[in-house]
Amino acid sequence: MTTKGRKITRRDFLNGTQIAIGSSLLGPWISTFGADQPDFELPAGYYPPAKTGLRGSHDGSWETMHARVAGKSWASGQIEASYDLVVVGAGISGLSAAYFYRQKNPEAKILILDNHDDFGGHAKRNEFNHEGEIRIGYGGTEAIDTPSSYSAEAAQLLKSIGIDVQKFYANFDQQLYPSFNLSKSILFGKESFGQDKLVPGYGSRRWQEFAADMPMSEKAKQDFVRVQTEKVDYLPDLDREQKYELLKRTSYESFLRDYAKVDEEVIAIYKRWGMSFWCVGIDEIPTTLIQDYDGGMPGVEHTLPRTGHRGDEPYIFHFPDGNASVARLLVRSLIPDAVPGTTMEDVVTARVRYSKLDKEGQLTNVRLNSTAVHVTNSGDKMVQVKYVRNGSAHSVSAKHCVLACYNSAIPYLCPEMPETQKQGLAYNVKVPLVYTKVLVPDWQSFAQIGTDFVYYTDGFYKQVELAYPVSIGDYQRSQKPADPMVLHMCHVPWVPDKQGPEQWREGRRRILGTPFDTFEQNVYTQLNQALSSTGFKAERDISAITVNRWPHGYAYSPDLLWEPEWANEEDKPWVVGRQAFGSIHIANSDAAASADTNSAINQAYRAVREILA
Repeated sequence: MTTKGRKITRRDFLNGTQIAIGSSLLGPWISTFGADQPDFELPAGYYPPAKTGLRGSHDGSWETMHARVAGKSWASGQIEASYDLVVVGAGISGLSAAYFYRQKNPEAKILILDNHDDFGGHAKRNEFNHEGEIRIGYGGTEAIDTPSSYSAEAAQLLKSIGIDVQKFYANFDQQLYPSFNLSKSILFGKESFGQDKLVPGYGSRRWQEFAADMPMSEKAKQDFVRVQTEKVDYLPDLDREQKYELLKRTSYESFLRDYAKVDEEVIAIYKRWGMSFWCVGIDEIPTTLIQDYDGGMPGVEHTLPRTGHRGDEPYIFHFPDGNASVARLLVRSLIPDAVPGTTMEDVVTARVRYSKLDKEGQLTNVRLNSTAVHVTNSGDKMVQVKYVRNGSAHSVSAKHCVLACYNSAIPYLCPEMPETQKQGLAYNVKVPLVYTKVLVPDWQSFAQIGTDFVYYTDGFYKQVELAYPVSIGDYQRSQKPADPMVLHMCHVPWVPDKQGPEQWREGRRRILGTPFDTFEQNVYTQLNQALSSTGFKAERDISAITVNRWPHGYAYSPDLLWEPEWANEEDKPWVVGRQAFGSIHIANSDAAASADTNSAINQAYRAVREILA
């Protein structure tokens, strides 16, 4: 974490990553299609969602920016074109900024740049071909979480691009997996519990029966059952406000140990339970956050009753490719020829025409494989944007620019910014994580065990789960165990000997230094651990693997134990960092310190409102 008053350094962006940067700064498609393209139009065969292997922040997407941070510069060259608006970042926030600007300026000329080979940012689409049938997975942002909580502007944007969230109540079969008697399982690991043992039925069996199968001492089993079943207020002498003040400074680990007084083996079960949500262990999660987390973490309910994270809304607002379909609908609204169709249903199976994204003469262009390296205000109230594509520098000018990229990159794009603002931007340390998608020809092993979700107390991956059961338009969910399935596995580097954002810096280094083979081998190992009793053999029964690597993943989370109390909203670093700098404006969820689509859209709206003002 960047401390107040300290100048940011290259290490703040690179975060200790010891990687050779200079080996290749060329885009990943040059070897396929040739470097000498006559213009920026993509070839007809270009279709990144179908690529497997190492995706997310794929090789070719990050090297140029890391070189920029390390001090590399590029000759400016001639300014090639002028635009009304240039947006850096084709994620949901960047696309939303272009959408909001287009609403007020229908004839505006807009250029959207992105360093990846696909648009959508973290809303990444993974496609698999199983015997001629396309199966779809989400490689990043997975859902429209709690749409009732969306701002009026964000809700209206979703509606305007064709999304009716009420349709998900019919599209998402909430009873499919329960109809097969599937529930959560825990795979107790040898490292913590002396043996590898899968215990199914977490939350569905009687707790005494579940505990009887756990590889733990009798004392630990008794404490496990007690904390799951007893209706006890562990702070009976405090009122709700006093409890809240105490527990927001008390980790969940400390709560279990010091107030619920459970055996250390019980604590060992839950150390990584929330890793895919908060990306830290329970020693850094305030107990106040546990009360509203619906992931099955016990002991808090009767001390600090739940107020409701999602109210009465279930977690069902999910396209098969997650919010990649939201990004596709935004692109359709900006460049209709690029995304065939007219509805939220047909966008799921539409094949994007990438060659239509960037064509001379159209009002909006999305230019992929293009990394911004310098953005500056010029004396004529214009913005000059230099970017690198296929190893060559290009320059464009614009009346306005929205930086919808990572906060931590902006000080290197805009070195002329005031130091205070750069410090505010550098405060954000994005959280690293990996979403691995695994195509299997069926899910009969899961049905045989009776599970749709396996949590690993130890191991590289924290979990494996079946895909969300969604059918929409012509895309049909996997309805029966004999159907092919895209499994979801999540890896978050856990660095228990480091605290706060330092563990995320270390995690980033580890992710970027981990080859695909390591991700793949851990998939084999952990699926065999869970499913081998059914005859499943990973080396034989896995059809394809896509690893979505996000070394800069979730936006910074300011609600964990180390975060200070800020005197007011204006003092928060991300608020300081997102202020307009001349004709340069800042969006993305980083600007709200909140890793969700609602925030990404809201920050885009704020940035465009600044421009229009």
